[in-house]
Amino acid sequence: MTQAAVSELDERVPGRRWTVRLDAAGRGSAAVRISCSRPACAEQRLPTAAAGRAAAVAHLKAHLRAAPAPRAGAYCACRMEGCHTHLPASGRARAEPWRCGGPVVLAVITDREGRWWQAMECCSRCAAATPGAKTAATSEAPAAADHPAPEATGAPQFSGHQAAAGPVPAPRSAPARRRPPQAKIAQRIIPHDLRPAALRDELVELGDLFRAYQQRDQPDLALLADLQERKARAFSTWADVTCEGALRWEARRAEQAAAAARLQHQQRTGGITGGDGSAVPRLLTVPAQWEHARSVLAHVADHTPLPGPDARLLVLMLTLRTAHTGTGNLVGQDITATEDLVEKLTGCGWLELPGTAGDLLASRPENATPITVPSLMPREDGSGPFTFGKKMRPKLSGWAQKVISDKKLRKAKATAATRLLALTLATQASAAGDVGSGGQGIAVEFLAGRVPVDSGELKNLVDQLTAADWLTDAALTNTHLTGRLTERVLPLTCPLRA
Repeated sequence: MTQAAVSELDERVPGRRWTVRLDAAGRGSAAVRISCSRPACAEQRLPTAAAGRAAAVAHLKAHLRAAPAPRAGAYCACRMEGCHTHLPASGRARAEPWRCGGPVVLAVITDREGRWWQAMECCSRCAAATPGAKTAATSEAPAAADHPAPEATGAPQFSGHQAAAGPVPAPRSAPARRRPPQAKIAQRIIPHDLRPAALRDELVELGDLFRAYQQRDQPDLALLADLQERKARAFSTWADVTCEGALRWEARRAEQAAAAARLQHQQRTGGITGGDGSAVPRLLTVPAQWEHARSVLAHVADHTPLPGPDARLLVLMLTLRTAHTGTGNLVGQDITATEDLVEKLTGCGWLELPGTAGDLLASRPENATPITVPSLMPREDGSGPFTFGKKMRPKLSGWAQKVISDKKLRKAKATAATRLLALTLATQASAAGDVGSGGQGIAVEFLAGRVPVDSGELKNLVDQLTAADWLTDAALTNTHLTGRLTERVLPLTCPLRA
């Protein structure tokens, strides 16, 4: 750079520039903080990223409204950083040196991920060459005599420089720049500056592998399960780095998808089998559904308002019909309990009906009775006693109905206590049907909590299930029940984790 050009730079004022940033407030929290490079601006804290982005944009707009118009005598703020559009500070010449030109503007640049916003004074040509820059205000072009042409040929030209003999030439349009392709996974852009680099490389590779999997002619469930497990680990690490809750939720979804794919692969290849080595097609297919079924049985055991197995079984079925919102529709054929028991549930306030218990028992599908269970209605924050959604509820209800209406149980006229024991054993057996976990059986104390009968009656219930071809090789001691569920009922089971 020549001495004349350097002198010209010294006479001109540097362009203004300020930055508004959005950063996580800390680990394990969704809160964010907003900071501004202007010393007079105090830091702000907002509860969510969405609220933070809105406040950051509003803060920048307030600065833009209050800022004076761009100064025609300023040189580009981006030049102070030695950006690639300008000549190097060392003075080493390039084959085609960048030439600034056009009026000075106030340009706004934002990060693609919405993490920072920057306003700066620069010439219109630099603004046009900066990807994503938007012009907020433009200065008035100064008179030609105010800024004579530089003496040195080839020196960089700044806004306001023009020959004295002619008008300001129109800025040349910068050549279109081809942006490098953005790496994505699960419709999310992977930031180019994500650290550690090993995490970014893993996410990029996983995105490529998932896209390659989608092009396969035949599914490979084992491969898909491995990919989902890798995705769950990578997204969990990504969430730890950025403190973004949505990434952690995505990691949990990937874990569930991996478990579902692994189970489907085992079922197709015989990995989970019955006693004859054949695969078991279960009514509830994934571990998440099995855990939800166990959670409902545990909740009902702790919250049934009336004693006895008949009340426990009725409360269980009504809970499964109303678990998501606390409300549901019921017809008479759905109820096997007596009118007196339904009236007791309404009398204690656990169940609410628009009419009488008799009206409910007499209702038909064309005029179903709306019912309400106040204790199951969502609280003000939207939470309830269960974590599953509205699509899961009918699956669990259908599973329980399938168990208690088993053909051989109906033929044997099994009691409510026997059906409760059948439901309990279906959720407390291994994948192969062995009662309990690890071949140790189920504690009698646990069974007494789930099936409200005296310990002396438990043996009669076990005998009824054995006679109904539900249980085999049963042995009941003072402390444990051991045995094995028969092949025909394995599709109704919810296996315990090994």
